[in-house]
Amino acid sequence: MSTKHHSLRERLAALRGPDTAPRPLDARALAALAANPGCRRRALLDAAGVDKGAVAEALGAPARFGQSRFAFSRGHAFEARVKAGRCAELLRLLGAEGAHAEVPDLGAAGPEGRAARTRIALAEAAPGSWTLLDHPLLALEVAGSTVFLEPDAVAVAPDGAWTVAEIKSFPILDGGADAMKVGAAARQAAVYVLALDALQPGRTRTDVLLVCPKDFSNLPTAEWVDVRRQVAVTRRQLTRLTRIEEIAAALPEGTTFDLAPGRPPAALTAAVESVPAAYAPECLASCELAFHCRDRARAADSVDALGRGLRADLGGLTTVSAVLTAAAVPPSGGDDDPTAAALRRAASLRAEALRACGDPR
Repeated sequence: MSTKHHSLRERLAALRGPDTAPRPLDARALAALAANPGCRRRALLDAAGVDKGAVAEALGAPARFGQSRFAFSRGHAFEARVKAGRCAELLRLLGAEGAHAEVPDLGAAGPEGRAARTRIALAEAAPGSWTLLDHPLLALEVAGSTVFLEPDAVAVAPDGAWTVAEIKSFPILDGGADAMKVGAAARQAAVYVLALDALQPGRTRTDVLLVCPKDFSNLPTAEWVDVRRQVAVTRRQLTRLTRIEEIAAALPEGTTFDLAPGRPPAALTAAVESVPAAYAPECLASCELAFHCRDRARAADSVDALGRGLRADLGGLTTVSAVLTAAAVPPSGGDDDPTAAALRRAASLRAEALRACGDPR
């Protein structure tokens, strides 16, 4: 390991706390990070392995999403069914019913060892036969930091092509699944495709196998999902992420997100606020710190709380107060600002609609 990477690793360990084990960054979190590449706060805390949920609790703004224990158990039981009998059901869904597949042991010490064992298994897959990798571990460089990712399965077909298989517990009803859930699964699978492409470009299929229960049963069924668009978007967004060492270098000396008992809450708040965030309402569904960031955006009167689309339309108007003023104050002469003109027009139409409804406002 180079001195530079060793130094960065030590810096990230100090940020999360000397006695705190790093929280692994999974593909779901990486896909969410790629969807908001301008958020330095999430990029740094995820790279450092900080438990953002615990930080949000300590800040008094806990996350309000997550998977229930029942859903978690159901998902594990369904995955076990899909992979029973040396992955017989998975082979059937891949179009190889009755075929035999090698299922190599991927166990090794530590994430680096498991990732190395995965690389060896992919390289040693025998041509002309099926090989199924159960929970392989893939490594991907993101903003100067190595992220380890664990897909449900990767299949090596007789022709040598690699296929990502994602196993989810939401149902496929009458041949179709919930579009939002399929979209989230596609973005997650796209991260795995990128990690496999980093090993050998062009070897991985860009359509992934999404395995789900059929209708209201526990019988596995599947559909192929083309993730070419998600792969392209995620690759572009990840390249836009500021390198982690640059973000860490800009922090005040001694900054840490350590949750050691007895640490003053104000110190943790100051540490979190020292890293710029890029809040948007979409964060509420994917980031544990979103409610804290929303509270801060509202307290600052920021238009970020209204959404990225509206924020872009408002141009140089960065606060809600400035927007309301622009909507109410007539132009003072000269060239009228088009954003202010549009706001006044919208305010006029709203007032007209209220009068038509008999509302005195």
